[in-house]
Amino acid sequence: MLQSIRDGDRLIVRLAGELDHYCAQSVRRELDALIADPAVRMLILDFSTLQFMDSSGIGVILGRYRQLRDRGGQMGVIHMNKHIARIFHMSGMDRIIRQLDKGQEAAHA
Repeated sequence: MLQSIRDGDRLIVRLAGELDHYCAQSVRRELDALIADPAVRMLILDFSTLQFMDSSGIGVILGRYRQLRDRGGQMGVIHMNKHIARIFHMSGMDRIIRQLDKGQEAAHA
């Protein structure tokens, strides 16, 4: 479900398939393990292969956002499809988690 690439203090994680109540707990555990290293200062979630997300997925993402924020880190998202972008907007996550475009993504490299 998750693929990750570490580049210094930046971690890019690609989520695939669905992020719903059936898999939220395992995704939460995997993400927590990936960001456990305090050297991770920027988490970028890549939604290019995520097809569906429900409120459980929102909870997973917001929880990781809070963890990073509390230690001075940041979170961004890339490659959202229409469905995921709509959920981001409706839940208000678009006001606290930046959607990075190609230029911003490259600037964080």
